[in-house]
Amino acid sequence: MGSLEKKIAEDLRGSIKARDEVRTSTLRMVTASIQNLAIEKQQKELEDGDVSRIISKQVKQRHDSIESFKKGGRNDLAEKETKELGILKTYLPKQLSEKEVEAIVKKAIAETGAASKSDFSKVMKASMAELKGGAGGKTVSAIVQRLLAPPPAPA
Repeated sequence: MGSLEKKIAEDLRGSIKARDEVRTSTLRMVTASIQNLAIEKQQKELEDGDVSRIISKQVKQRHDSIESFKKGGRNDLAEKETKELGILKTYLPKQLSEKEVEAIVKKAIAETGAASKSDFSKVMKASMAELKGGAGGKTVSAIVQRLLAPPPAPA
């Protein structure tokens, strides 16, 4: 069992003892997703990277749900999702600043020899592998597109 998976299991036991219903239900959902992926991959244990991806996916789902609930005037459900989001974020790696992400993208561009937007996927793949969950895909994509864009023509 990876260290992140162990931490989640320990925190789940603690939340059950403390009768923290929101934390317990959130961690049970994460644990179920972890077990489903382990079965799918036919592995007993997952690496921390796999667990981080599961949590990142659930964080994205919470963001989408919060937005939908607020549009629908269901602030009670939006508040519950916000609490769950806070719990999930504690298990994600620290998010890097835009400058740190840009430095990693520049390094990936140099390593892949990218010169134009046609090399976008190569740079994204190399950047995301280096970042290991330290930044969201949208952020990285925007930076890669900006750095691969041709310089503006002189006036």
